[in-house]
Amino acid sequence: MLFNSASYLFAFLPGVVLIYWQLPERLRLWFILLASLAFYGFWRIEFIPLLLFSAALDYVLALWIEATGDKVQRRRIMLLSVVCNIGILAFFKYLLFFRDTLWSIAAWVGYHPGFVELNVILPLGISFYIFATISYVIDVYRGEFKAERNFVVYCCFVVFFPHLVAGPILRARNLIPQLRQPPTALSANEIQSGISRILQGLFLKVVLADSIAELVNLGFARDASALSALDVWTLAFLFGFQIYFDFAGYSHIAIGSARLLGITLPENFDFPYLATSPRDFWRRWHISLSTWIRDYVYLSMIGNVKAPDSIWDAKKEKTVTGEGQRTLSLYGTWALMGLWHGANWTFVLWGIYHAAFVHAYRLASARIPWRAGIAFAWISRGITLPIIMAGWIPFRSQSIRDTLVMWGKMLDPAAYFSFGLAPNSYLVAASMTTCMIGAWLVQCGLIPRIKSRFLVMLPAQIAAYTVMVMLDIVFLQAKNQFIYFQF
Repeated sequence: MLFNSASYLFAFLPGVVLIYWQLPERLRLWFILLASLAFYGFWRIEFIPLLLFSAALDYVLALWIEATGDKVQRRRIMLLSVVCNIGILAFFKYLLFFRDTLWSIAAWVGYHPGFVELNVILPLGISFYIFATISYVIDVYRGEFKAERNFVVYCCFVVFFPHLVAGPILRARNLIPQLRQPPTALSANEIQSGISRILQGLFLKVVLADSIAELVNLGFARDASALSALDVWTLAFLFGFQIYFDFAGYSHIAIGSARLLGITLPENFDFPYLATSPRDFWRRWHISLSTWIRDYVYLSMIGNVKAPDSIWDAKKEKTVTGEGQRTLSLYGTWALMGLWHGANWTFVLWGIYHAAFVHAYRLASARIPWRAGIAFAWISRGITLPIIMAGWIPFRSQSIRDTLVMWGKMLDPAAYFSFGLAPNSYLVAASMTTCMIGAWLVQCGLIPRIKSRFLVMLPAQIAAYTVMVMLDIVFLQAKNQFIYFQF
């Protein structure tokens, strides 16, 4: 079931919310569990046992860790959880990738093994719920969270339908305390906030992301060598906006849906394209993933389990490991993050690309006296934005060859004198960039100043939401699934 479908918006979600608040408190978690499994079952019911097995495995192992006083035994149990979960993820998500890679290497050295046809279906949301259960067990192992003994509460944490298939990637401390002590009633403010977030998410997805998708698909379907540098930059910006509106739209709907059930989910985006550095971008983009990778992969690699302010903050890392290991861990972490996004070498290249710029920023920030101030901040944004947008090329390209060709065009001065895309492609890319900056200025500058002025805010909100509702209704159709469903 898709968030952008009429069945979810006008049947499933309203039905779940109405029934949930009418039930006695002792039955509400059971209802959330059943509703979440039904939501997942609308996709493929046969994968529900795998979901429940993953949840049950880590429920038992976490209790075992907490009951064991021996440090070595606790570590072994934690590693068992990690190995089992990564094994499940590797089988469904990376088996064909590993097979094809080995077959390619074998063919390169002149050996042509027999080819066995495999058909492995990637379970929806497997990366997200596997990461949630892994973090739960590790937190229990580290003593940062007590193992949950109520199996229904724990299962609701894993399968809670708003975040189940595409995040945010929740930690146990984000959700389990709210499930243990849920609110007894829904306030008018929560209703308004929840509906508002859903409307905003639908606007980002069905009006903006799905409209831009048509231009992106046409552009990337062309031969990379036939594109000009301006075409490549335009496609990079268009896809950058498409994936942002698509994923941020999902996150808005997830947060709004949860809020209608009295649950608060963490924010996942914070105007990422207004970042002042590559490091700052990852503080603002897919926040739940970047912090997860920081806390459970990167810091473990450098031997530090206490999270500094940022995944790439050098200040505290120097006390626990050498520069060489920190650099190697940085690139290794980013390669794994790229591979998490997809079983393709283009995603690994995307990860290494970001690692290179984060590393370059780390080195530069240690040697160059950075200045504070509005002018310097906008110069930094002007440098960071094209770096981030160019990084979307390997994420969307079909092959590394196409990526290198398109990046080559960007670096070729002679390739800037022709246009090959539909004329509206350039206009849309420029308009989205301008509107993004305008929206940020309104959000951060104008709204705080007029927030207390009721006679100004109310008409503006009525007008904005009237237009948003009309556009959501006109564009609403479940023709395009959310991009992050494939991860």
